[in-house]
Amino acid sequence: MRAMTRRRSLALVVLALIVPSCSGGSTPADTPTPAINATEAALLPVTTGALPEMDFQRFQKLLLQLRGTPVVVNIWGSWCGPCRAEAPHLASAARTYGDRVQFVGVDILDRVDAARSFMREFEIPYPSVFDPTGGIRSGLGFVGQPITIFYDANGKMVSAIPGPSQPSELLQGILRILPPQTSTSPSS
Repeated sequence: MRAMTRRRSLALVVLALIVPSCSGGSTPADTPTPAINATEAALLPVTTGALPEMDFQRFQKLLLQLRGTPVVVNIWGSWCGPCRAEAPHLASAARTYGDRVQFVGVDILDRVDAARSFMREFEIPYPSVFDPTGGIRSGLGFVGQPITIFYDANGKMVSAIPGPSQPSELLQGILRILPPQTSTSPSS
């Protein structure tokens, strides 16, 4: 386990040196790409209810740490009706693909207690971060919510679904970011 941690840390340092910026235009041109060093703590919450507060720059560092893994980011709020409508679909997709794709929620313009209640109600199996100002959403270049963003393993934004996602759209987005050898649908 210790060797795997060292290899992962080394890989993160190498990526930080090789990859000059997040590709796909997901950051404004004047926003510097955050650097990461091997001693920086992992930013991905280890429990679903942790909801650490993050701003745009810290979230960019989190995305950088997740390089090497396809990522689905969902921007939501417990007070948002369309977010509530899509939550069961996202939870189901995360249970199906969570071993191959990292799901991350971004709870915006909310209260932490309401967000935790929402996550329990819909049995959300993946971690979220708390963005009380909506700065992450704005920094990524979006307005409104919900928004679901798909990043490939190289950190490139492949597609996004503005508004509530449907199961077929989620599946299509996930299949686009999975490596080819694992992009088959589960049997019914």
